[in-house]
Amino acid sequence: MPFLGQDWRSPGQSWVKTADGWKRFLDEKSGTFVSDLSSYCNKENLFNSLNYDVAAKKRKKDIQNSKTKTQYFHQEKWIYVHKGSTKERHGYCTLGEAFNRLDFSTAILDSRRFNYVVRLLELIAKSQLTSLSGIAQKNFMNILEKVVLKVLEDQQNIRLIRELLQTLYTSLCTLVQRVGKSVLVGNINMWVYRMETILHWQQQLNSIQISRPAFKGLTITDLPVCLQLNIMQRLSDGRDLVSLGQAAPDLHVLSEDRLLWKRLCQYHFSERQIRKRLILSDKGQLDWKKMYFKLVRCYPRREQYGVTLQLCKHCHILSWKGTDHPCTANNPESCSVSLSPQDFINLFKF
Repeated sequence: MPFLGQDWRSPGQSWVKTADGWKRFLDEKSGTFVSDLSSYCNKENLFNSLNYDVAAKKRKKDIQNSKTKTQYFHQEKWIYVHKGSTKERHGYCTLGEAFNRLDFSTAILDSRRFNYVVRLLELIAKSQLTSLSGIAQKNFMNILEKVVLKVLEDQQNIRLIRELLQTLYTSLCTLVQRVGKSVLVGNINMWVYRMETILHWQQQLNSIQISRPAFKGLTITDLPVCLQLNIMQRLSDGRDLVSLGQAAPDLHVLSEDRLLWKRLCQYHFSERQIRKRLILSDKGQLDWKKMYFKLVRCYPRREQYGVTLQLCKHCHILSWKGTDHPCTANNPESCSVSLSPQDFINLFKF
């Protein structure tokens, strides 16, 4: 009568000693003997192969779904923001719904709206990505791809998009580890593929080499010094000022002007904030350049946008500035309030 030997393989697989010796293998799931170990292994390999094929097809399907560029938003010029149910409207407007319906896809083509949209994408990537619906998350990636392609083509705002991609990748690394807790909508393969796409975009941005224009015309160094300083005074980011100073020795001398950095500090920060971060140079004077970068690490900079979203306080309609909407107020312009990207997100916190 056969008896079971020690189970040295996975559960459900055991050697069985029979009259002709240790030559039979028992499949406990089916209750049948396998006359040859090699035939059993072939069946097991076939089963594993089928499982691998199914997983590969599923991953391929997830990637194809992720690549789909179908946009579900309506690209409306304005939307009604309602925060509660009424007789006329049921429910309320969410951040994902507003992100789907407003025309952000076309807004990135407008240089006046570009920085606004990029800043909004960065804020969503930091803390609001999980509050978006599956469709809104997909639209987020589609709009982000359009932003990256535009920067690769124009070779402008490279640093801005690098920071956006790094912020998004860092957030996804944290969220993907929490899969199973309903923090992301969709299959894990889809999000891993999106992270790989982000890394590919970062490599493309890092490999950009801005070529010098072929024509030889008037450059900024050919202008009078007063005009060069006037141009530098219009830069609102100290990093741009440093980069401009690295272009030529003469520009480097101008970029170190104390008055230039003082105005930059006073533009972004309050007097109280400045007094808390005073730094003296070796000559006993205030080092405004060092103070600026110290203040940037401690306080948020003043945001500046060409065109912003605005909310009509009379009819609760959200639209881009300069866009007409059906308002019943006598003076619609007096009822409109400009919204920063953070104000836009706060608008949907109930």
